[in-house]
Amino acid sequence: MTAGAARPRPVATAETVPDGTEAGAGTDAVLAGLRRHARQLVAELAGPVRRVRLRSGETVLEVEWHGSGAPAPVEAVAPRRPAPAAPSTAEPVAPAEPADRAVVRAPIVGTFYRSPEPGAAPFVAVGDLVRPGQVIGIVEAMKLMNEVAAERGGRVVAVLADDGQPVEYDQPLVALEPA
Repeated sequence: MTAGAARPRPVATAETVPDGTEAGAGTDAVLAGLRRHARQLVAELAGPVRRVRLRSGETVLEVEWHGSGAPAPVEAVAPRRPAPAAPSTAEPVAPAEPADRAVVRAPIVGTFYRSPEPGAAPFVAVGDLVRPGQVIGIVEAMKLMNEVAAERGGRVVAVLADDGQPVEYDQPLVALEPA
């Protein structure tokens, strides 16, 4: 497949098995972790991927791509949950990132911290080289500290979220350019 060609969208399903209980905040966190692992797995495989199934405890994430070519980014939603309401106030749309830049995004709603503890040096700063899997920050949600790791390597060109500030799911935190 050539660069710039349209990529098929995955069909993703997520379920809680076997008891069929309602998905909650814990399931959402597990799904976020499974999505992250699925992205890493697909990126590391040499050949085309048609189907991925990951399981963590009672939660299963299954992704299947229809069509040919490289898979698109992995996305999933928790089962039997209503879609979140659209925000009541419109926010300005940020300009699109250049194609060669990668953005590390918040995996969960919470409070973003740039360092492991108050007064400590930040995990990353503008100009730092980051390797895949390196922790770039922490998002605290419900008293749990969730590490945020870069999926790709590169040089930090911007820190897009302030330390100690609330962040939304999928909000850009750090911009990287290839090193």
